[in-house]
Amino acid sequence: MTETLTPRRRYVETLTFGDLDRVPLQPGGPRESTLAAWHEEGLPQGVDWYPYLLEKLGIDYDPPGEQIPLGVSFKMIPRFEEEVLEHTDEGTYIVRDWMGAITEISDNYDYTYIRRAKDFVTRKWHKFPVEDREDWEEKMKPRYDPEDPARFPDDFEERCQRLNEADYPITFKFNGPFWQLREWVGFENLCKMMVTKKEFVEEMIEFWTEFVSRTMEPILEKVRVDNVMIGEDMAYKEHSMISPEMARRFLKPAYDRWVGEIKSSGCPLVDMDSDGYIGELIPLWVEAGINCCDPIEVAAGNDIVEYRERFGKRMAYRGGIDKRALAAGGEKMREELERVVPPLLETGGFIPSCDHGVPPDISWPNFKEYTRLLAEMTGWL
Repeated sequence: MTETLTPRRRYVETLTFGDLDRVPLQPGGPRESTLAAWHEEGLPQGVDWYPYLLEKLGIDYDPPGEQIPLGVSFKMIPRFEEEVLEHTDEGTYIVRDWMGAITEISDNYDYTYIRRAKDFVTRKWHKFPVEDREDWEEKMKPRYDPEDPARFPDDFEERCQRLNEADYPITFKFNGPFWQLREWVGFENLCKMMVTKKEFVEEMIEFWTEFVSRTMEPILEKVRVDNVMIGEDMAYKEHSMISPEMARRFLKPAYDRWVGEIKSSGCPLVDMDSDGYIGELIPLWVEAGINCCDPIEVAAGNDIVEYRERFGKRMAYRGGIDKRALAAGGEKMREELERVVPPLLETGGFIPSCDHGVPPDISWPNFKEYTRLLAEMTGWL
């Protein structure tokens, strides 16, 4: 193709195995600790790292116009009041987070780090907001009213019109049923309940499925959406957290409904975001009509080249480049890019990127060289 595409069309054409000029250059994004390290390694203070990097590489960068947030919330309303309950002698904070859980984090951070993934912050859970049916009925369900006017911005109609005219990809994201119930009852509790309290689990999933459908309905009616992302994080290093059979029973009905509604609106992409080893889950996602996934972590045992051979054009991918090779740099980094990028680009349906948030052990010099090599492979240099 000789026509230069907008970032929006290039994104869609890439992930739908379409006709494109070149693949989007999306090397991956750093978090706070990574940026702090990069500033010590040569990235100037006070600059936006991405356009600065492209300028240094000699890549023409036409920044998108103002990006309008959709502004629709799939989160609980109201949220629980955040509170520091204890500052321990072990150097941790025990806090009640906005989701109602009692969690413990290092006092190197404050509880605002629990609100979103600003950095690589681990935590320990002590208690979850839903321990029995009374908690569910009285403490949690009322917080998920799809008709609550606070879910939508006052200028929602105007935003929709502006988003339809945008030249960048329009996406939104919500939690899948496994992720959401894990926030309500806890991971271990949820796994036990899937055996001992199946009907209660199914009831909560049906509630969440209905809530998401009703909340996204006005979006799909008014916005030309390019990709809907489902956050599910449901796998360890070698296996999924629950068996494919349990995922089929408990989770697939929600996927089936959502994917049907999303694709009926004209949105071409449904993207599943799950860390860990996903090889035994992809067949279920494909069956449900999910046609993209990320971040394809190599250290968890995922082989994106093998997945392309197994699933063909039924699944597109974002990510897939081993962060450990990028940290090592040099020949290891080059070998990893050669292993992954050319075979996937040959068939399409792939935006190469670091296989998770970019950690601080990937130095600024290594990241620059990695992006340069990626730019060469994807037609930007």
